[in-house]
Amino acid sequence: MTQRRRTVGRPARGRLVRLAGGLLAVAVLVATANGHVLSAASQTAADRYPGAHWDRASPADFGWSTARVDEATAWASRIGMTAAIAAQHGVIVVSWGAVSEKLELHSIRKSLLNALLGIAIARRRIDLRETLADLGIDDTPPPLTPEERTATVLDLLEARSGVYHPALYETAGMAAARPPRGSHAPGTFWYYNNWDFNVLGTVYERAAGRSVFTAFAEAIAAPIGMEAYRPADGGYVTGAASRYPAYPFRMTARDLARFALLYLRRGRWGGRQIVPAAWVDASTTAHSLAGSGLGYGYLWWTGLPHRGAPVVGLPDGGFFAWGALGQFALVVPSDDLIVVSLKRARPAVTLRQMGHFLWLILQAAHAPDAGADPLSSSAR
Repeated sequence: MTQRRRTVGRPARGRLVRLAGGLLAVAVLVATANGHVLSAASQTAADRYPGAHWDRASPADFGWSTARVDEATAWASRIGMTAAIAAQHGVIVVSWGAVSEKLELHSIRKSLLNALLGIAIARRRIDLRETLADLGIDDTPPPLTPEERTATVLDLLEARSGVYHPALYETAGMAAARPPRGSHAPGTFWYYNNWDFNVLGTVYERAAGRSVFTAFAEAIAAPIGMEAYRPADGGYVTGAASRYPAYPFRMTARDLARFALLYLRRGRWGGRQIVPAAWVDASTTAHSLAGSGLGYGYLWWTGLPHRGAPVVGLPDGGFFAWGALGQFALVVPSDDLIVVSLKRARPAVTLRQMGHFLWLILQAAHAPDAGADPLSSSAR
């Protein structure tokens, strides 16, 4: 991500309540972590999943407005999207551009890691309460202070570690926006921090004993039938600034859409629970205010309760993964819809530009909660 937003910290008491609730939910879900088959009664009529290939329907056959779809694809071309997909009820209705081309996903990597972390926490391989000191986490000089090393795994997940050490895979603008070292105690202040996200990758790999790319292929990509992703599609970004590498993935829009559908279905794929449902719920709930009408959960961006995310036209309850250049995987549970957009080069697609694309898709689908066009004066 190239944009960094900061807000005031939440009350400590509220944080402890959320921590206790999250740990309880994870403890309850330990038994589901290996992917048990669900009963037929738990399946709903809307639960449809792609097999070896995605099912597809024309907009007209699916009851969508073909005129609005044409507007959406024209807009995608105008703003320079590389690929876009919209799928409803598990069926692709709009497929535009190079949907089978593997592109570097930039910060969407964090939402991919979220799935692996949820499984590892449910299996008790990672404890949300563990501190950086417990885990032996330090960094290049100047090293972490004793206070910084009190940050927990939960703080890292929420981008609230209070550790403002230089991080890899960040731009000069990100480095300039970074708060001074020691300016905020762990857990008290939200800042979109590549250091937190990179360290989480290392925490996971130490606990799992394998790379995030191999683990993702085995635990996520294979069970949900990703068509193109392989472990070799990941690579580390290393450097002198920090010990903790970034871990960008390369993926097609078609495979990213499967991942978005997995989260739309609360971690379930067919009859198998891949990622604990309570983890998906906690991860896609706003725990921090992030500016521009957005919230932030655990490595996922969200709307805010009872207002959605107006700047991207996201209805209430929606959430999304967001990467540099304007890469998006939007999930709209109220309309059983996912929308994916990837871009390979600048200029970047802005939040409002993506919001207009989503608004056109919601209009095409006759969604009752489409709201105002984010490009309109009323939305501003």
